[in-house]
Amino acid sequence: MSNNASHDYDVIILGAGAAGLLCAITAANRGRRVLVLERANKIGKKILMSGGGRCNFTNRFVEAEHFISNNPHFCKSALSAYTPRDFIALVEKHGIEYEERRHSQLFCQHSAKDILTMLVDECELSGVEIRTHCDINRVEVLERNSKKPHYRVEVEQGQATTRKLSGMNCQSLVVASGALSVPSLGGSGLGYKIARQFSLPLTERRAGLVPFMFTDSIKPLCGRLSGLSLEVEVRCNAQVFTEQLLFTHRGISGPVILQISNYWRAGDEIRINLLPATDVGEWLLQIKREKVKTRLKTLLRQKLAKSLVNELEALWWPRFAHTPIVELSATQLRVIGRQINAWHLKPSATEGYRTAEVTLGGVDTDAISSKTMEVKAQAGLYFVGEVLDVSGHLGGFNFQWAWSSGYVAGQVA
Repeated sequence: MSNNASHDYDVIILGAGAAGLLCAITAANRGRRVLVLERANKIGKKILMSGGGRCNFTNRFVEAEHFISNNPHFCKSALSAYTPRDFIALVEKHGIEYEERRHSQLFCQHSAKDILTMLVDECELSGVEIRTHCDINRVEVLERNSKKPHYRVEVEQGQATTRKLSGMNCQSLVVASGALSVPSLGGSGLGYKIARQFSLPLTERRAGLVPFMFTDSIKPLCGRLSGLSLEVEVRCNAQVFTEQLLFTHRGISGPVILQISNYWRAGDEIRINLLPATDVGEWLLQIKREKVKTRLKTLLRQKLAKSLVNELEALWWPRFAHTPIVELSATQLRVIGRQINAWHLKPSATEGYRTAEVTLGGVDTDAISSKTMEVKAQAGLYFVGEVLDVSGHLGGFNFQWAWSSGYVAGQVA
């Protein structure tokens, strides 16, 4: 990467994550002189950690319905301008081997490093300059009343013992600083601070794609089952997902819980169907009709893990622990069936931004052009990626939003 001493650039991008890097590549390929400033010690940390180190870099089928925003139509223009096929073409150009998993999710076959290396190589080819260890002290707009204002970015750069303050100017400023999720990977509220500086509205922000915690008797139950995974159906606020659930020491996680967490609010109940392919009440009644003398626990172990069945017995039918199913009434069996098909739980909270994969909410899209990501009332200022009020489901959708929003901004910045 170049190390040009000049302090004037066509485009300065704040953040070297997925959206910032794709934006930088796109702008530089138009001949723009681009500088990317990253506060962390390394670029693309979230890329490297995603997908268990394999990077779920997109999904073959991306629609607006896969995203959450106060304006559900906002994402459509960018997603159609830069599609999963476009990013896949870039991946294939670099010879990166990838695989398609369940729900059309695309992952690197080897390592997420392949995606980051591809982006770095593209930046070098196009002449993008990238600097790490950069804290943004201040952003100023010059010639505010001009149709083409310029921006000045004041940066404190370097490691602890060699910090230097410097300023640089640009024609276009792109905020790709991410959001509050996983601060250890570089998440911060910088983008919101800049938005407030320019009087842009913000929508409510909260942790998304995040595990649930419990403080009641369910917490020790989850702790005893920690590490157990099973496929379930989960419902909350008219949303339903079917995927793997994982018990943890603090509560429940896994893809299905991360998905439903986007629709959960404090105080809400969730309903878990532990056997989504079986009407448990009817199944138990059929066995009763066959005069089977087996206990409930023995039967349920045919379909659920022994440890889980033991916990459910202690929770729901301890009185019948030694009673053969044939001696239980139809009503009792239907009640147990409903409990297994619709386990009502009330999480105390989510694990919060510390482990959240995304931040729900952000810069209100009403203030942003959906075609360019430029602020409608402030020429030359752009917001891309997670800092905006656009959040995707689990499955590569948030990366695709980063690529698409970064691309359309890079086309004009």
